[in-house]
Amino acid sequence: MKKILLLAFLLLVVMSCQDKNKTPKRFLYDSSGNINHVSVIVDNDLWNGRVGEAIRGVLTKTIYGLPQDEPLFTLSQIPPSVFSGFVTRNRTILKIEMNKAPGMTIKENIYAKPQKVILLSGNTKQDIIDLVTENGDKITETFRTMEIAERQRQMAKSPHNFTSIKEKLGLTIKFPSIYDLAKESDNFFWLRKDITTGHSHLMIYELPYDAIKRNDSTVVQIIKIRDSIGQAYFKGRLDGNIDTDGTTISSFMVTEDAYTPFHGETIIDNKPAFETKGIWELTNDFMGGSFINYTIEDKVNKRWVGVEGFIFAPSVEKRNYMLELEAIIKSVKIE
Repeated sequence: MKKILLLAFLLLVVMSCQDKNKTPKRFLYDSSGNINHVSVIVDNDLWNGRVGEAIRGVLTKTIYGLPQDEPLFTLSQIPPSVFSGFVTRNRTILKIEMNKAPGMTIKENIYAKPQKVILLSGNTKQDIIDLVTENGDKITETFRTMEIAERQRQMAKSPHNFTSIKEKLGLTIKFPSIYDLAKESDNFFWLRKDITTGHSHLMIYELPYDAIKRNDSTVVQIIKIRDSIGQAYFKGRLDGNIDTDGTTISSFMVTEDAYTPFHGETIIDNKPAFETKGIWELTNDFMGGSFINYTIEDKVNKRWVGVEGFIFAPSVEKRNYMLELEAIIKSVKIE
């Protein structure tokens, strides 16, 4: 019995020593900040000069595919002397440090979580300007990826329960329950939600594998497909009315000819995909807005999966609405 008690005592001593040797976990506050808002930590004189111009040239460049000019990010400049306390908890931070070897470092969760902090250091102003210019795409992509993840996290608090999407299309997609089902068929879903001055839309569908060919006309093929879907499902307010000359008005969604769509290739759910974004309009009407379309190559199931978001939101900024739709689309998981 004494031996058992002695062994138990020794075990407790060993465990106690191990606990003392463990590095205590650092407490971090939850990060904060509006979507697409970046804090720039830099001295006033640098911000008001060429360094600030270079930073603004990268982070506030105009977003392609919106009816009016909107910046990629909204910036708040904070001098290093007052960068403490609550202001350190912003989710996305660009920090400029002078009198150090030139370089760029991307760090996570320094002051709060989740958080991305990009540190740019240099001995001269030109060092910083060169770093901003050379790494512009990487800086913006780092912050955009963070904002998409944050929007996905926010939307996950109230998920939808449309099981038929998985049953009919063999995929999952995450969007909030505020979206209503507007149309459903065997291979097509149209969902929508009301926003401040209009509505936001999401459509999910599948196409035969031979519907799209990889060649110089791929973007033309995708536009023709989305226009045919628009003609079939998205009618204007005047569609079917009789015009003054006695003819029947036809009004439906098409891609605006005057605005050349952006087209590129990307990866969605580890699968190759075409990204297309631009402006849509209604024929014989005055409604229009932005759209973003991803056409995903599903080789296993020998098909293409199309997921598109578009909005109608006159007189308000559309940047954050479009980011939400992009965040939804990038949550797609194909079985």
